[in-house]
Amino acid sequence: MGRGDDANILRGVPGTALTGLWGRPFLPLDEVLADVGVAPDDLAAVHDEICLAYASLPVDYTGGSHRSMGITPPSRQAEAVVDYLEVLRALSPADWQSFVSLADDPADFEDVDPADVGEERSVPLSRRHMLWLKVRFGVYFPWKGYLELIPNQKWTDKATVEGKRFTRNARTFLPRTCALVERLPFVGVGRCNIMGLEAHDHGTVHRDGDPDEQDAPDEFITISPVPGKRLFIWDEEHRRAHVVTGSRAVWFNDFDYHGVEAAPFFRYSVRVDGVFTDAFRALIGARYQ
Repeated sequence: MGRGDDANILRGVPGTALTGLWGRPFLPLDEVLADVGVAPDDLAAVHDEICLAYASLPVDYTGGSHRSMGITPPSRQAEAVVDYLEVLRALSPADWQSFVSLADDPADFEDVDPADVGEERSVPLSRRHMLWLKVRFGVYFPWKGYLELIPNQKWTDKATVEGKRFTRNARTFLPRTCALVERLPFVGVGRCNIMGLEAHDHGTVHRDGDPDEQDAPDEFITISPVPGKRLFIWDEEHRRAHVVTGSRAVWFNDFDYHGVEAAPFFRYSVRVDGVFTDAFRALIGARYQ
């Protein structure tokens, strides 16, 4: 079975408005991974290393412009709180100059439209930008514990595996995690990051594409070495959350709306994007189709 060859994979989830995968909101992959030699204990074994990496490495923020990107559902748009692109568009000339002064290279912002600043845009935010936007205007960045292990410039390139490699920091501080990712059943990995949420923060509900434009699901595995990060798939039509529980490894259709519930402690997961091997894709299909 090649990628996207099974016409039933995007057939929709009965009783919901979700596209899903093989008629399900999400697919637990623990047992399928065990079949290819990656056991649940292997997924849990990297937790201590990741905790030490969080204590040793500077972390980034991400996810602060979901509403302005038009990828949040109507019923939950207020949960994005303050969106940084909305703030940038409304800055006074004096505040814009303050913002530009915080760039890694202010010359990058000559003749730049604020609409072209940020994630998936031509000029990225610096760490100082994000902190200033948070403190000065109350911008809500859901993921404040964001570590890139295999960087990816554009979201649409996350399945492009040629020329991708782990960063030096990843190899230095997260060698066991890198080794685990390399054991996963991908032909190649195009993107890998650790997505951490601070205590009491929620992951804003969003989707990563329009299901009406989808020919095949993006292939990735989300790994939670320890429980506590309650990812859910959101059915906007029925206002219902399908919460992932009891699984360390999950695949879902990220063209469906999804988010993370708030909790009174820090949580994280490791997301690995790429292209599954044909054998692994077949194993998933045999289990769930």
